[in-house]
Amino acid sequence: MKALLSVYDKTGLTELARSLSAADYELVSTGGTAAHLSAAGLPVTQVADLTSFPEMLDGRVKTLHPIIHAGILARRDIASHRAEIASRGIDTIDIVVGNLYPFAQTVSQEDAELEDALENIDIGGPTMLRSAAKNFPSVLTLTDPSDYDWVRERISDGGEFETAERRELARKAFQHVALYDTTIARYLAGDSEQVSWPELTFGYHRVSDLRYGENPHQSASLYSHALSRGGIVSAKLLHGIDMSYTNYLDADAAWRIVSDFAETAVVVVKHTNACGLAVHRDQQIAYSRAFEGDSVSAYGGIVGFNRPVTADTANAMRGVLYDIIAAPGYEADALKILRRRRRTRILEVEGAIGPCEGLEIRPVSGGALVQSADDISEDPSTWKVVTQRAPTEAQLRDMAFAWKAAKHIKSNTIVLAKEETLVGMGAGQPNRVTSVRLALEISGDKANGSVMASDAFFPFADSIELAAQGGIGAVVQPGGSIRDDECVEAANRLDIVMLFTGTRHFRH
Repeated sequence: MKALLSVYDKTGLTELARSLSAADYELVSTGGTAAHLSAAGLPVTQVADLTSFPEMLDGRVKTLHPIIHAGILARRDIASHRAEIASRGIDTIDIVVGNLYPFAQTVSQEDAELEDALENIDIGGPTMLRSAAKNFPSVLTLTDPSDYDWVRERISDGGEFETAERRELARKAFQHVALYDTTIARYLAGDSEQVSWPELTFGYHRVSDLRYGENPHQSASLYSHALSRGGIVSAKLLHGIDMSYTNYLDADAAWRIVSDFAETAVVVVKHTNACGLAVHRDQQIAYSRAFEGDSVSAYGGIVGFNRPVTADTANAMRGVLYDIIAAPGYEADALKILRRRRRTRILEVEGAIGPCEGLEIRPVSGGALVQSADDISEDPSTWKVVTQRAPTEAQLRDMAFAWKAAKHIKSNTIVLAKEETLVGMGAGQPNRVTSVRLALEISGDKANGSVMASDAFFPFADSIELAAQGGIGAVVQPGGSIRDDECVEAANRLDIVMLFTGTRHFRH
């Protein structure tokens, strides 16, 4: 019996190999793996000795040989296969242990060059694993070191491997190779944000299993992209119990929102929508304004910061229950204060970097929708004033803030803002005028003198008339309705400023 071992990650390899050797398996290996096993005192046959052919091209050609692949691929249940390899003096290989060059780790280095990437594309390894997995009824295929212990124990006990177990190990091998190839393809695409590839796959590593999904009867897991760094997936949990599925969704929404602002920003999120949002150079003031935007909804919500949390801000948060606090860092005194919250999860988050960060993927029945991210850079000075009145400097500043906030809230979105603070919001309604009513109800007296942003055009003038009743002084919207003239006429009649952006920000 022969076992072929050729791995980059040598975790647990010595123990596995020792058990194989004790069970009378001949260990066959290549370069670095062979040296590792020999150093552990294990007898190893070099692949070059088995094939009578030396490694070539600086090790690029090692296992790519008929003696290796015929030994792996020969079907034991076909007499002609057995006879053919026997006639050529080829022995069967019964176990293949392999994992691949660290391509993702290599190209994730800031100083990685194309040559580094190409040198870390494994050829022989994937071919060997695919061959073994194809013939899994006869060949045991190991790619995951976490499987070594139970396999080693089974071999030491002289037990057999059931077909279902062999099949699962083969599945893992094909998945391992598929992820590897996907990562390479994604890397070679470079910084392209193209969404219309003839074929498209995404490579993810499981980070952890979650307690359950959105509801207790749903299972869930967390995955990271092979070429991405940072983001909510990689956030450090500094305090609190493990994150749930909805915790990750809400925390990601909060982090994405504050990350869209260059100024010091604070957001309070509930069910992925911002119920409070403000920017101010003083973080404590920004937090207080965000909280006061909708203090009722803030209870049990998620708070996001785009600057390290100060002790003054942490003190200002006293007395309010939050499920999660997410920020790029915390002052030592702030963390000491916040850690007194037994139920609050405290996350330290870094910005996400990676080739798939510019894509949005959404499953639909039978497949998926893929689009580029809504990250267009807009200059408010280019927006078109369509009313007789032009905005004041303060109104334009608030409209720019409200417009940026609107793209992060579910359609049909209405945002009311004053002093770069969210004072009212309506979202997810089947018609826009209902969203206006909700925003006015939430804002109350704070609506007076505020500005209103709408993620899409107004189909009727009723929303403008309702806004005027609430004391709103300016409106920013994309424009583009067949009734734009009616909306502009209503704004002029009601002495409201209106600007068209020419850009829509639906978020379904």
